[in-house]
Amino acid sequence: MMREYERWRSLVNDEHLKNELCAMENAPEKIQDAFYRALEFGTGGLRGTLGVGTNRMNIYTVGRATLGLCDYIRENGGKSVAIGYDTRIGSLEFARRTAEIFASEGVKTYLYKEPLPTPMLSYAVRRLGCDGGVMITASHNPKEYNGYKVYGSDGCQITDDAASAILANIGKRDYFSFRETVGFDGFLENGKIQYIGEDVFESYLDEVSSTSPLYTDEVDRSVSIVYTNLHGTGRRPVLEILARSGFCNVTLVEKQATHDGEFPTCPYPNPELPEALTLGIAHAKEKGADVLLATDPDCDRVGVAVRDGEEYKILTGNEVGLLLLDFIASQKKKHGMLAENPLAVKTIVTSELAKKIAEKYNIAIVDVLTGFKYIGEQIGMLEEKGEEDRYIFGFEESCGYLGGSYVRDKDGVYAVLLVAELCAYLAKRGECLKSRLDAIYREHGYLKNSLYSYTFGGAEGFDKMQSIMRTLRCGIENFAGIRVLTVEDYLGGFQGLPSSNVLRYLLDGGNSLVVRPSGTEPKLKLYVSANAENEEDATKICLAIKADVEKYFE
Repeated sequence: MMREYERWRSLVNDEHLKNELCAMENAPEKIQDAFYRALEFGTGGLRGTLGVGTNRMNIYTVGRATLGLCDYIRENGGKSVAIGYDTRIGSLEFARRTAEIFASEGVKTYLYKEPLPTPMLSYAVRRLGCDGGVMITASHNPKEYNGYKVYGSDGCQITDDAASAILANIGKRDYFSFRETVGFDGFLENGKIQYIGEDVFESYLDEVSSTSPLYTDEVDRSVSIVYTNLHGTGRRPVLEILARSGFCNVTLVEKQATHDGEFPTCPYPNPELPEALTLGIAHAKEKGADVLLATDPDCDRVGVAVRDGEEYKILTGNEVGLLLLDFIASQKKKHGMLAENPLAVKTIVTSELAKKIAEKYNIAIVDVLTGFKYIGEQIGMLEEKGEEDRYIFGFEESCGYLGGSYVRDKDGVYAVLLVAELCAYLAKRGECLKSRLDAIYREHGYLKNSLYSYTFGGAEGFDKMQSIMRTLRCGIENFAGIRVLTVEDYLGGFQGLPSSNVLRYLLDGGNSLVVRPSGTEPKLKLYVSANAENEEDATKICLAIKADVEKYFE
């Protein structure tokens, strides 16, 4: 570790990173944290805190990953890639370095000229016929983070086999093996790097528009919408899709409209979290808006808050997903648009109420591992058989939704449009999102889904999470006195799904618990589902199970 630290000190030529290396000279704990491992590359690519070292996001870790990815693409006969980036600190620099390396390695490179949503990168890969793609983003993480997502030729995030092969190639490359040649501007001039044209942006919006389930139904497009892009990439595509769809009463939260990787008004720009929506809700109250919509920095997730009397109720990702699934299914059935053997997809930590809604409309539900790439993989499998029309919707509890096969990732632009259309549909009928959600619960029963996250930073934290998972695998009979009926351990694969460090406990009374370390953050996550007569009773069950699990953290 110290040898690698000294090697970096001798080879790093970036002034900012050189200063960081000097500053940690007499801080062995900082050296250890920065160099104790190589930043992990997996199906989500790279993600980590910005800074110097092998365990950080910087131009050297990004460059090494790009060289390994280049080798993989060429080994598989590939010749071109597309690159996108968000508004985070370092995103443009990392995107340009990635493009420069691809071009220097003989891979034709297409790059977006401005920060745009992650789903638009997935779309560009497919539209331009590329052999792969890279999106520079850390999604909804705090400002200290950035990341490097890798996509296959189908526009889907890579899955396990591809990630393993790319990782093997990365391991053969050195952090300092890339040497600049003609530079980014030189590659632009000779055409080896090419900016992605406006036609791709417009055709993407056309595809999103085509997912509308309204058909010929009358709706009230004057519903009052407040939208915030949380300083991220969503502003332009979201406002344009709403405008072209006829929504004329849209207010932008101006203080959060700027592209700013410091996220000054929302330090944790995750639309799942109430604190990220505070400013937006204040604007919604001021306007008396029907709904607040918020997208995260790379605009693949959407948070929703709906007016409930004088206040605003923040809907969970599960609740929005249930509303959209019911909306799409009911509309397709009403208008005779349901394909034969229709299919919806959700992750194993997403609400089981989706199965009851799907059953009502004779729609099959497929469960996949956590991560939208697995939903995208299911769409791809259908496409290979010429059956993509069977797919009607996919969602995950972390505010990710997709109802078309034009991309292979969750899409915040799509989700904003669909929620707006549902609001307009309901408003014409004297309803709102809250009343429709209550009706779903009355019909199918109440199920509360709660997520609890625990941070375990650094090398010690990583080991602690592994220890907790080992302990939880040791034959636990109950949580909070609720009997464990079945344990599903995904570590060695389960029911045909890939191996993943996930434990799922099916508990007595229709309750459940899922435990997994995050694949993108130093966190352990608990997903608790409680079946009860009402929210109050369900909350008590969730908190009791949570408290019992926490005993195993000691």
